[in-house]
Amino acid sequence: MKMNQTPINATPYSVKVIFTVLALPLALSACSSSFLRQSDPVAATNLTAAAYPTLMDQNAAATAGTSIAAQGWATYFTDPQLKQLIQLGLDNNRDLRAAALNIDRARAQYQLSRSAQYPTIGVTGGTQTAGNNSDNTTTYRAGLGLTGYELDFWGRVANLKDQALQSFFATESARSTVQISLVSQISQTYLALAFDQEQLKLAQQTLVAQKQSYDLNEKQFKVGIISLVPVKQAQISVENANLAIANYQTQIAQDRNALALLIGQSVPNELIPKGAVNQITASPTLPAGLPSDLLQHRPDIAQSEFKLKAAGANMAVARGAYFPSISLTGNVGYSSTSLSDLFKSGSFGWGIGPSINLPIFDGGSRKATLETASVDQKLALNAYEKSIQTAFREVADVLATRATLDDRLAAQNRLVNASQTNYNLSQSRFKAGVDNYVAVLVAQTSLYSAQQGQIGLKQSALLSQVNLYTALGGGGLDVNGANAPAQQAQ
Repeated sequence: MKMNQTPINATPYSVKVIFTVLALPLALSACSSSFLRQSDPVAATNLTAAAYPTLMDQNAAATAGTSIAAQGWATYFTDPQLKQLIQLGLDNNRDLRAAALNIDRARAQYQLSRSAQYPTIGVTGGTQTAGNNSDNTTTYRAGLGLTGYELDFWGRVANLKDQALQSFFATESARSTVQISLVSQISQTYLALAFDQEQLKLAQQTLVAQKQSYDLNEKQFKVGIISLVPVKQAQISVENANLAIANYQTQIAQDRNALALLIGQSVPNELIPKGAVNQITASPTLPAGLPSDLLQHRPDIAQSEFKLKAAGANMAVARGAYFPSISLTGNVGYSSTSLSDLFKSGSFGWGIGPSINLPIFDGGSRKATLETASVDQKLALNAYEKSIQTAFREVADVLATRATLDDRLAAQNRLVNASQTNYNLSQSRFKAGVDNYVAVLVAQTSLYSAQQGQIGLKQSALLSQVNLYTALGGGGLDVNGANAPAQQAQ
């Protein structure tokens, strides 16, 4: 370090020295090399849409056109009650709030890493007394100080900033993932509540019919036409219906509790569906888009990609530890042994100088750190590849379900009609004394089972619309199809 305490009479020269000392770190930083900057590690993966011909070949018609994931959730869903519930969830859900707070935290961490690229300059002042048994000297100081600013010749500080930036982007993508999951869960719970109420109505209607059969059997038993066996058989059917009603009432209460947790408040009565929902989207025909659209709309894939980039930057930081770190320390100001002479021109001085540090022996710490960073990068790459594979599988599963859904619904409707006809005939033959009551019970059980299956398939059809939208990455956009609110790094 070079110190100069020569009296200076020209004030302009003092000003020049001050600006020179302050500008030097910035100039050196601008000239620093960053050859350790990590190249884009995403290029290491070779996962493309061509790797998944099954999704493209078997569902070519379904995957044509623009993906529905490009629509905002408020555009995609048309059911007014469901849209209000989703909005309540986005406003009040605690998991989504936590995800937003994590974004704020990651943004602050990025700004902290970014500030390390600039020198820290502060006003300094103090007094020091030194001497021996015969003489003591007191020195007063005041001025500007530059504290341990690292000259980023090797790109270590820049890679730390990149690592924080990619982590911030990953956190933003995590928030979108939480929002998509929330929209999906609210929609699924809403449909579960609606169709459980429809199942409850069916159970109640079945109970009415079974009570009528029980009353008829009881009357015939009292006049001696039939034995007690048909009466007890009818009573068993009545109690089974009562049990089904109680079970669905319990399930409905649980659905409402789950919905209240998702939206962060009690469910308003006007937003509770009164029965089965016939339609939740503008059109039942949903274009899935091309498989490559998954890479654009799935935030979990984007999150894995950002984590992979962050791991690459972190590996560059670990590699940079093998190079010397160079820091710059300086000060400019006044010093004097007399407080009254502190700010006179003759007391002005400055000092600046670098320091270098290169560990020679660290017990293998740097090597272990680099190996750990290398493994972390490989793990991040593996997670990135798996997120892509998972996304394609989820979309393929939903498309496979939807491919046969119309045929299953048509067959189920025919089954219900046939079961209803068989039940009506069995009742007529029993009342005419041609058949016993066992035939009525069998027909009645078959009809109830077919009607339950019909309701379940209608629910599955609507759920498949929600699941396809979610699997493609839909639900992370707002009303206008724009990204969900999130502050960008500056």
